[in-house]
Amino acid sequence: MLLKKLVIENLRSYENQTIQFPKGSTLLSGDIGSGKTTILLAIEFALFGLQPSQKGNSLLRNGADTAKVILEFEVEKKEIIVERTLKRKKHSINQDYVSITIDNEKFEESVSEVKAKILDLLNYPKEFAKKTNLLYKFTVYTPQEEMKQIIMESKDIRLNTLRHVFGIDKYKRIQENASILNSKLRERIKINQALYTDLEELKERLTGKNTNLIESKESKIESEEDYINKFRDRELKEKNLKEIKEKIDEKQKFELDKEKNNMLINEKKNQISRYNLDTQKLKEQIEEVEKLKFSDDEYNSVKQRIIVQKNKHEELHNEYIEIISKIKALDNKKAEANSLIKQISGLDKCPTCLQQVSLNYKDDMLNNAKKEIDIVDNNIYGYDKRKNDLIEKINVVKNLIEKFEKQNKEMDLLKIKIDSFKEKESRMEEIQKQIVGLNEDVLMLQQQILRLNKEIKSYDKYDIIFNERTNDLKEAKDRENKASIRKAEISKEIEFLEEQIKELKERIEKKENMKNDTDKLKGLENWISGRFLEIVLFTEKQVMSTLKHEFSNLFSRWFSNLVSENLTARLEDDFSPIIEQNGFELDYQFLSGGERTAIALAYRLSLNQVINSILSNIKTNNLVILDEPTDGFSTQQLEKMREVLEQLNTEQLILVSHEQKMEDFVDNIIRIKKETGISNTE
Repeated sequence: MLLKKLVIENLRSYENQTIQFPKGSTLLSGDIGSGKTTILLAIEFALFGLQPSQKGNSLLRNGADTAKVILEFEVEKKEIIVERTLKRKKHSINQDYVSITIDNEKFEESVSEVKAKILDLLNYPKEFAKKTNLLYKFTVYTPQEEMKQIIMESKDIRLNTLRHVFGIDKYKRIQENASILNSKLRERIKINQALYTDLEELKERLTGKNTNLIESKESKIESEEDYINKFRDRELKEKNLKEIKEKIDEKQKFELDKEKNNMLINEKKNQISRYNLDTQKLKEQIEEVEKLKFSDDEYNSVKQRIIVQKNKHEELHNEYIEIISKIKALDNKKAEANSLIKQISGLDKCPTCLQQVSLNYKDDMLNNAKKEIDIVDNNIYGYDKRKNDLIEKINVVKNLIEKFEKQNKEMDLLKIKIDSFKEKESRMEEIQKQIVGLNEDVLMLQQQILRLNKEIKSYDKYDIIFNERTNDLKEAKDRENKASIRKAEISKEIEFLEEQIKELKERIEKKENMKNDTDKLKGLENWISGRFLEIVLFTEKQVMSTLKHEFSNLFSRWFSNLVSENLTARLEDDFSPIIEQNGFELDYQFLSGGERTAIALAYRLSLNQVINSILSNIKTNNLVILDEPTDGFSTQQLEKMREVLEQLNTEQLILVSHEQKMEDFVDNIIRIKKETGISNTE
């Protein structure tokens, strides 16, 4: 990972600043409080956003409502741009917007989604997605005071922190999870044992159900024989009833015919009543038409008047259109004359010969144009007068046309009524004939009903026989239904017993399988609590021992590069730094400020190298950021920093320091000044 450019807006003491980061070593130089550390915080915020313990008001500039950070960097030749903003709300300051652009492809996503993409680009383990950015802090950038704090912490807190950074805390989680799993297994074993305690009882119940099933199958055979006898008796009764029902059906047929004839009589009588009403209405209409008077001459005269007035309207309309056209042409001519007057008034030279135009000549041309306008105005006045006269005449003709067309419609309606007179007379004669035919049909139907009544009476004797045989059939059906129900009940009982037997067999099989599974769970629980946890503890100790050995060697080497030769350093098993002088341990509290800073810096550089060797595929191993690494250093220690920086052998190194001497040790310098509360770079 290589940093390229950082843009800051309204972040702490910065209003608007762009910073370019070259390769090699770069020093952020400036007085204490000038804003050097803010640049490092801006880089961290751009990469990972606000941390769980970090508040937005620690970054947002006082008095500003929004802040922005844009970071451009490169990862394995991929160009990355991250943009984040802060926004002040009523009671808090929150992240408002975040985006990431990878090789010109922009993603506007949630805070967690962008962080996941960055972790993926940096090849950080997925487990850091929901944690604070500890891996970044201990491989790239850790404020010097935080590293001192780790050294001064109790051994338990320090070990837990380093376990987390090294990823060794997974062994502790494995042990905890193994204990939880064993607890769950023991709980499962107890539950399973309680669940299959009734296994023998179920087997006894299965034997009893099999005995009941045999007895029920014997009863089913008897019920089936009884049902067959009842079924045959019911069939015989149905046959006897069917014979007599044929006679009843014949009687019902006669009754149905009688009912149909009565309906036909009523229908025809209703039709006769409707025809009488129609005849009365036709008589009234004929009498009304006879009173009407219609004149063909007057009818033709009205039509001729409409034609005459329409022709006159067309002539007047055509003349009106012509007048409008002439007025428009005169208006155009008048506009041209006015345009000519305007051109002549501003004319000094002839546009053709370029000679000077005399005033007399211009006056003559202007007078001629004005005379022409007067003539045009007189003509327009005459045409306007004629136009208004035509409009008045056109309106008179329109009113006459409407009047004559209304008379024509009224006479058309009158003519239609008179033409329908003969049709109504013919219709009335036809209705009279239909009434006579309907009366004859009614008489014939009444005679037929009398004949049907005689036939119906002759079948009355079969009604009694039908009722008797119907009752016999009903009793036979009841006996058959009871036999059928009995047979079905036994069948259902057999089905229920078979289902119970099947269920018991499944429960027995399930409980036997559960018993076998419980025995396996017991074996697994014994293996986890014994062999497995021993392997985990042994592996953890081996890993911690290897890490401690490598870490201690690196720590001793870096420390010896930073302090006098009579001091040595090593790490205890709990990763506590031990400082010795001539074989005697020195208390950390009695060390000088420069020596304490040397311990923290050596610890920081060693930790960086160990982590980069463990997680060799992370993409930040070519970037190191050191914040005030020489705080309290003596002149001699400052001189040794040149060798330390050379030994780092990293592609990009960013130093923050107010020590002027550090400028001699780096390739590039970015100077920062703060004036009137605003930080700027030179």
